[in-house]
Amino acid sequence: MGQSDQALDRLNVLLQALPVENMPMSLSELDGYVTGILACSDIITPSEWLPHIWGETGEPDFPNQKAADETINAVMAHYNSVAEAMTRSLWIEPIYEVDPNSDETLWEPWIDGFARAMGLRPEAWERLLDHADEETRTTMIFLMALHDIYTGQSKFTDEEIDQIDLEAPDLIPNCVATILHQSRPELSQPEAANLSGMPFKAGSRLGRNDPCSCGSNRKYKQCCGRN
Repeated sequence: MGQSDQALDRLNVLLQALPVENMPMSLSELDGYVTGILACSDIITPSEWLPHIWGETGEPDFPNQKAADETINAVMAHYNSVAEAMTRSLWIEPIYEVDPNSDETLWEPWIDGFARAMGLRPEAWERLLDHADEETRTTMIFLMALHDIYTGQSKFTDEEIDQIDLEAPDLIPNCVATILHQSRPELSQPEAANLSGMPFKAGSRLGRNDPCSCGSNRKYKQCCGRN
């Protein structure tokens, strides 16, 4: 099972307690970041990736050792939770931010975190892009296109970006699963690997604009999907 809402709320508080002038990662950025680290074919040790969470300086400036231990332990617990989810089914549930004014799902911070993880091992991701099957290659290009939208470098029209913005939250988990099937083949279930040589496709999931399955009559993203 993934982390509890209480554990995620505490992690969020700890990240927000980091010096804001250093621009530390938000919870959504961290979630995308550790997902990208775990999706990489190369092993990246915590000593390398942890400093990037604290911000531009790489220095956390914790007020005391207790705060340091609690924050690092909370980050590692989330890292382990995402790793466990990948091992279980290749499926991850991204943590997206939600605009409090419009209830709009904000996928951009998550994508930024994932892209920052890719930046730690660009050669590994280039190798994957060069040797991946067509679906995985298309998936990786799509994720990079999402980051271009986030950074304002996209060549898509405003209408195309609006459509992508609506679809991205539902597409990202499938994208990660497709990449994992190629980048981390050891995580694939034996029976799935023997079914055929076709690229991995994750099963359908409840869309964030669909009615929530809890029966509240609200959209999933405005109800159980908020976290």
